[in-house]
Amino acid sequence: MSARGKARKRALDVLYEADLRGVPAIDVLESRHETLEAGVNPYTEEIVHGVIDHSGRIDDLLSTYSQGWTLDRMPAVDRNVLRIGTWELLWGDVPDAVAISEAVELAKSLSTDDSGSFVNGLLARILDAKPHLAV
Repeated sequence: MSARGKARKRALDVLYEADLRGVPAIDVLESRHETLEAGVNPYTEEIVHGVIDHSGRIDDLLSTYSQGWTLDRMPAVDRNVLRIGTWELLWGDVPDAVAISEAVELAKSLSTDDSGSFVNGLLARILDAKPHLAV
C-alpha cells in the first residue's frame, strides 16, 4: 500500500471512529496526535480537515446522488469512504480515477461484498456531475 493509501486508511479510521462515537472528527484526530509517537501523516490530516471543512456540501452531494440510500442507511464505513472519495474528487490534488479507485479498494477491503460497486457507482455519478457543481 502506498503512503497516501495508508494515509487514506488512517483518515478513514478517524472519520469512522468519530461517526460511530458521535464526536467531532477533530477531537479524534487530536487524540491520535497525543497517542502516536510518530505523529499523524500530513495527508491524513489534510483529508480529515478537508472532509470536516466541506462536510455539509459532501453530505448533500452524497444524499443527492445516492440512489435509494440515505446517509443514515449506509454502512458507516461506506459513508466515510464516500466522504473521503468525494473530498478527493472535488477538492483534493489526486487524479479523479485515483480518488475513485482508492475509495473502491478501501470499501472492498473493509466493508460488505457490495460496497465496492456501490462506492464506485456513487462516486462516478458525482464525477459526471463535477463540471456542473459549484464547489
